[in-house]
Amino acid sequence: MTSFHRSYKLDELGFVGRGRSRHRPRNEPSLYGGKYPFFQTGDIKATNLYLRKYSQTYNEKGLAQSKVWNPGTLCITIAANIAETAILGIKGCFPDSVIGFVADGAKSDVLYIKYHIDFMKLQMQQISHGTTQDNLSLEKLLRFDFIVPDLETQRKIATILSAYDDLIENNLRRIKILEEMAQRLYREWFVHFRFPGHEKVRLVDSALGKIPQGWEVVRFTDMADVLSGGTPKTAVKEYWDGDIPFFTPKDAPMAFYVTQTEKTITEAGLQKCNSPLYPKDTVLITARGTVGKLALPAVDMAMNQSCYALKERNGFGQLFLFLTTQQQIDYLQKNTGGATFGTIIVDTFRGMQVLRPRMELAAKFEAQVRSLFDLTLNLANKNENLRQTRDLLLPRLISGELDVSELAIK
Repeated sequence: MTSFHRSYKLDELGFVGRGRSRHRPRNEPSLYGGKYPFFQTGDIKATNLYLRKYSQTYNEKGLAQSKVWNPGTLCITIAANIAETAILGIKGCFPDSVIGFVADGAKSDVLYIKYHIDFMKLQMQQISHGTTQDNLSLEKLLRFDFIVPDLETQRKIATILSAYDDLIENNLRRIKILEEMAQRLYREWFVHFRFPGHEKVRLVDSALGKIPQGWEVVRFTDMADVLSGGTPKTAVKEYWDGDIPFFTPKDAPMAFYVTQTEKTITEAGLQKCNSPLYPKDTVLITARGTVGKLALPAVDMAMNQSCYALKERNGFGQLFLFLTTQQQIDYLQKNTGGATFGTIIVDTFRGMQVLRPRMELAAKFEAQVRSLFDLTLNLANKNENLRQTRDLLLPRLISGELDVSELAIK
């Protein structure tokens, strides 16, 4: 068994400080739209290891009330998503709902500390429950004991675990390329009208401008049924923690496919939530709060009432990729009601116009794009297996149950 040293508080292993977002309200539009990456708790939760993708940027005014952190900083969420971690891969800002940790190179390895917090995540979440919103706070975080080995052992453990994350990151890059290929193919056929045989098809007038002869402009609801979900009572324990994935807006992936969900329900829960079991490749879309996020289930899933399932009639590929275009993203953002949260209703989809090509051409597109989606799903499933293996090893390595002292790891 690995020999461990005395326990440390996190601020004894490096610098610890809260992110900065002094301006109120925090969502003041005049702070945003510049060149400085602004990472939020959702960006950290959606990241596998290194944080490079962001949903917003600060301008000079936003930067003046915030702070820039350097690459290598460990980001730890303390509100909304509790104890999620990611390491900055680029310079960036983050709000005071995120803690920044800069490792003291003589005492700690930042990757090891990230995995140690992952190991302690459940404990951190348990002490964070509040009456209104879960909150970890810097003070609570600094109460935790980090019982760490010597620096060489830390680095060996981090190397073993990060090997899995490196494979996951590589697969994520490949997934991104495949997704971009699918989106480019859609644009070629349905935006630029450069489909096979397009040279022999003339363009005619329509409600959407010039379109290929034989194509139609139809309502979105003429191509897909818009179906809803529901939630079983949260207080009834036998409805929860079953084998059925339960999709909510929190599960909306950065990639096309969602392989697992934060919550699961039982067969009894499925019967009570008024949601059918939606099969793989059903197009799911978030409909409340943050609207318009898309997902394709990798396995059969139920879903809550804050989402819609779009049951396509002639293949999911065209429908899904249509909703990823900037024009449709803008449409959904502009056409949402609700006094507090944006909300998509069924009439939102009735107002969307979509091109329906000739049947044989639609079938040809589905066949071509299907291979790209299949490759994407295969990589997503590989990543899920890698995560499960890493997560089985993590507690045994961090606790010292697995001895790495004799391993020749550099």
